[in-house]
Amino acid sequence: MSTALSNALAGLSANAQAINIVSANMSNINTTGYKNQTVSFEDLMSQSLNGGNSAAQAGGNTVAISSRHFTQGSVQTTGQAYDAAVQGNGFFVLQSPAGQQVYSRAGTFSVDSSGNLIAPGGQNVQGWNASAGVLDTSAALSNITLPVNGIQAPKATSTFSVSANLNASAAVGSSDGTFSTPIQIVDAQGGQHVLTITYTETSPDNWGYQVTIPSSDLTSGTGSTTTLSSGTLTFNSSGQLTTPAASAKPIAIQISGLANGAADTTVNWNLYDAKGNALLTSFNQPSSNLSSQQNGTLASQVTDISIGTNGAVHANYSDGTSVTVAQLALASVLNPGTMQDLGNNIYGATAATATPTVGMPGTGARGQIVGGALESSTVDIATEMTHLLTYERGYQADSKVITTEDEILQATIALKP
Repeated sequence: MSTALSNALAGLSANAQAINIVSANMSNINTTGYKNQTVSFEDLMSQSLNGGNSAAQAGGNTVAISSRHFTQGSVQTTGQAYDAAVQGNGFFVLQSPAGQQVYSRAGTFSVDSSGNLIAPGGQNVQGWNASAGVLDTSAALSNITLPVNGIQAPKATSTFSVSANLNASAAVGSSDGTFSTPIQIVDAQGGQHVLTITYTETSPDNWGYQVTIPSSDLTSGTGSTTTLSSGTLTFNSSGQLTTPAASAKPIAIQISGLANGAADTTVNWNLYDAKGNALLTSFNQPSSNLSSQQNGTLASQVTDISIGTNGAVHANYSDGTSVTVAQLALASVLNPGTMQDLGNNIYGATAATATPTVGMPGTGARGQIVGGALESSTVDIATEMTHLLTYERGYQADSKVITTEDEILQATIALKP
């Protein structure tokens, strides 16, 4: 077989391979996170003629080599709770069913029946799960598992505070000399109880207080209410609380023998804020409650879960609270072009791949994660159509060489006597 025919056949194969790559790109123009491939043609070898005379070199066989370009695709908002897109450098970290750590730019995630966050191919999304409300991103990666059917346990009230003004011009024994503040607390079972703080003026700038609970809430309660704590509040001439002092401990209110069977509890009443400012005042204004706070929460169910800013996974509960339950990880790869294409937009590290560095999004060389969005394919239809026409013409030219060479061979054979 002549060199011309060999070269033409190699050219046909190379251009056909290039057309296949263009076809793969065009078929994935709408594939989430797809990275387009480009083709380069290279000389496989060349043949020397006339004893190696450089002026008489027959062209070498041509091969098409593909390479994948990990450029940024446009980020499109979807509004879907479990969608996520990488903005910048990095890959989502996944674990295959065989236990292999693999990587992807496609964030079309969903949740299986066990609450595992999974990729379309069934791989588990990797990151960190919160334990007892604490997220430790320095721990080892694990499968992200979401509390899709979970109930958030109640949290018993341990502290509360009340901001109120007690009328400095009230007369002792008058209706203005008595004022009350209700505060609702939560026990260990999630039961609710209303404590009532009753302030009674005993002398100018001095008010006594009693903290009571409905007797029906206690197993040993008598009468309509039971007193849990009592004491005295003293204000100075400027209406500022002086006793108890800011340096004193909060007022501890012990609640024992709850009728609903909940555990005994101690609730601390904070009279000062974190900066040492008194929350109770005594000014020449009608007594009034300004605000109140307590740190207990009721038992609640998950209403929805979604991936938020930078890959934090938030669970919203029926009591209105929002809790971060997990965090997606990102892997940075120095030379992603060396990764092996495993199909379904999944890549695996090879011997030539620099060790992926895994960590929080937005740290190191890692990009950001956009929740409720997907990264579009990087395929440009106009560019691919141009390449398709170019490779088609190359294929036609190589086929014409083969036809011409065949005619030459036939003519040569016909010269034989």
